[in-house]
Amino acid sequence: MNFDLNDILSKFKIDSVIKPYGNGHINDTYCVEPHKYILQRINTSIFKNPDKLMQNIENVTAFLKKQIVADHGNPDLETLTIIKTVDGNNYYEADKNNVFRLYKFISGTKTIEDGATENDMYNAGKGFGKFTKMLDRFPIEKLNETIKDFHNTPKRVLALKKAIETDTVGRKKYVKKEIDFALRNAHFADKVTGALKASKIPLRVTHNDTKINNILFDEKSSEPTCVIDLDTVMPGSMLYDFGDALRIGASTASEDETDLKKVHFDENIFKAFAKGYINQVKDVITETEASLLAFSAKLMTYECGIRFLTDYLNGDKYFKIHKENHNLDRARNQFKLVEEISKKEDMLNDIIKDLIE
Repeated sequence: MNFDLNDILSKFKIDSVIKPYGNGHINDTYCVEPHKYILQRINTSIFKNPDKLMQNIENVTAFLKKQIVADHGNPDLETLTIIKTVDGNNYYEADKNNVFRLYKFISGTKTIEDGATENDMYNAGKGFGKFTKMLDRFPIEKLNETIKDFHNTPKRVLALKKAIETDTVGRKKYVKKEIDFALRNAHFADKVTGALKASKIPLRVTHNDTKINNILFDEKSSEPTCVIDLDTVMPGSMLYDFGDALRIGASTASEDETDLKKVHFDENIFKAFAKGYINQVKDVITETEASLLAFSAKLMTYECGIRFLTDYLNGDKYFKIHKENHNLDRARNQFKLVEEISKKEDMLNDIIKDLIE
């Protein structure tokens, strides 16, 4: 590191002790004591325009704070609070590769990393659903697209086809089965993007990274307190958030499990999350969105699977790998889930219908 963290903190008028914090894969995170702040170094190799990113976070959290106050809640507890620099900016740029922001630390909360129960997923559904509901009237034109075409599944298919065609590292011959599966299922890739384009579903504020560990829960009651990690907040569809949460949360195994006999889609977890989510969004969700909720789990799992396969074919340029064929293992894992969700899709749709009525 070619920067001094204490010097960085002075730019926010803070003088404290700094310790590494959390286990995030993208940004470097530190806890600032004793006053309790969270200092983060933004990964500018992924988020190339920190100005637009921080505009999004400032606008969304300011909007949420007004909603929380109107609902007689606690804005310092229920959404992130940005600490400005001495110059009044929402981040400090030491240089183009070292960009920092500071948040208030939210005490009395916990995160859930592994082994989420049905009740945990129900509460996660409530948390992400409330996030969607509270931002229902956010002026979408004020939101920047910080990662272009992040959940544009048809463009992910095109990227896969290009990787197959170029076969830059000569791996195509090893994955004929996986390529056939990916291309055979590409027919549903444009179902959500097409609906957005045709205005059949609304463009909404979308979190885009709805892992359960991106919610803070109350330490005592386990109720959802605050949605965090707002770097990927962009215009999109609620279906992205719903589907991606279940791609991860309803799988019975980690996404790089190689024993596919252990990889299943748990409909009870699906039901628990859906119940929590729908209870929150029932007054804002449209009929078309509701009809696509179950499908969205398949779509987001498929999209992630073809991204892993594309990266494998390209020589592992995007996702970090920790072993040989890591991205291929991940792709096979996700494709197994797609198969299971397809078989259970009618049942999952029935669950949604029961919860909506």
